[in-house]
Amino acid sequence: MKKTSLWKDDAEASSYGTLQENWNVDVAIVGGGITGITAGHLLAKAGKSVAVLEALQVGGGTTGFSTGNLYSIVGEQLQKVRSKFDTETMRAVVASRTAAIEQIENTVHEFAIACDFHRRPWRLLSETQDDTSNLQKEYEACLDAGLEAYIDSAAPLPFTISAALRIENQAQFNPMQYTKALAAQAQKAGCAVFEHTPVIRIQEGSPNILYTANGTVTAGKVIHATHSPKGVKAVHALLGPYREYAIAVKLNSGNYPEGIFWTILGTSHHSIRSYTSRSGENYLLVLGEPHKVGHKKDNEICFQNLETYIRARFDVKSVEYHWSAQNYKSADCLPYIGAINQKSGVYIATGFATDGLTYGTLAAMIISDLILGNENPWSKLYDPHRRNPLKSAGRFIKENVQVFMDYMKDMPYQAEAKRFSAIMPDEGKVVEIKGEKFAAYRDEAGELHQVSAVCTHMKCIVNWNEEEKSWDCPCHGSRFKVDGQVIEGPAIINLPKMEAYNQQ
Repeated sequence: MKKTSLWKDDAEASSYGTLQENWNVDVAIVGGGITGITAGHLLAKAGKSVAVLEALQVGGGTTGFSTGNLYSIVGEQLQKVRSKFDTETMRAVVASRTAAIEQIENTVHEFAIACDFHRRPWRLLSETQDDTSNLQKEYEACLDAGLEAYIDSAAPLPFTISAALRIENQAQFNPMQYTKALAAQAQKAGCAVFEHTPVIRIQEGSPNILYTANGTVTAGKVIHATHSPKGVKAVHALLGPYREYAIAVKLNSGNYPEGIFWTILGTSHHSIRSYTSRSGENYLLVLGEPHKVGHKKDNEICFQNLETYIRARFDVKSVEYHWSAQNYKSADCLPYIGAINQKSGVYIATGFATDGLTYGTLAAMIISDLILGNENPWSKLYDPHRRNPLKSAGRFIKENVQVFMDYMKDMPYQAEAKRFSAIMPDEGKVVEIKGEKFAAYRDEAGELHQVSAVCTHMKCIVNWNEEEKSWDCPCHGSRFKVDGQVIEGPAIINLPKMEAYNQQ
């Protein structure tokens, strides 16, 4: 079994260099996923000088760990959007997401991108009669939103369902292949792309200055295309960080269902789809088991639950891949897209929940239009300064405080050990010695890796992620490697290494 995403394993490696000198551009983009690369391409085509700074590789963050599904509805369900806003807003959300899918499809055709793009039906399935009332409400919302929706009594799956909501003309693709190919087109249009170039400090002003290890980028505009904005922002109080898990399996039969399938079984939700790799291998993907970042100690059980779920419904031969991904939920079901600081020209794109491929593309379209001075019909809908997030914030923060308090009951901000000798091979624990908290991991060879346990974002204490072998912050979702290096989240600065008490 491979501990990586199927998409990352089925895409060519990119080879963009690291930033080695100082640059001056119109727009600097932090993050080389689908959001940043799409924005870079659109702005470069319009004549702007652009630099994309990616800490890993193009598409190597959240984009490469998604499902590869594209749909006009939203994971939180349209009926919830309507209840928080109104029917007009719900229709605008559907129209904007439909436009984003069309943007992807047009780009695929324009540049003949081999990314396995196909139009497919989307289905929401209730496995028991108890869940059909929710499905019926979502069906009515879909019709009101202008979608081609149907209620079926069966679906092309090898297990029994109670009912299925079907929406035609949605889509699937390989997100890594698409993003990497689009990056090549962006570069041809004049966009500079830098990999392995994490931004370590951002000085906002006129102009903005982005600092990296080997050079700076000075820019009139800055786009945070990192899923969660880097640094300390007020919007972080309106974001809930979550992780979800995925496995890719092979079946004994050749019956791999085509389409996007979301299943409901009580409080359990799963996403299922098939994929044929570039080498012709067939896989069935299943995703689910969400939880707040840093709030689950035994992460590996999430994969076990997914395997149990899919084996009960399909004739599984083997589990070939497993991975997890991060998403950020907003306070009012809609992402925050646009200028967070109009004066200094700083833009954000966050709060996509599990709808990041479609919303990421839409965010690039909206922010590009804002920078270019073009009218965009959806910019006000997703404006980070809209009133609704503030209206929803009280309930949202209350929910998060409750989750946090539940977490504190089980794992308070106390050290798990008082001596490093208590840490076994391939185990991580927070150790407190003389008032200092260490995030300590002992690898399988017995070597101890010690970094500060204090998150560099807003000083919360990180927790050990057994499955990912990472240190995760339960407050705002920053994640770090065992050597302290930032993996993702709003944190910019690595966890400092601490070697003072190596012998204890």
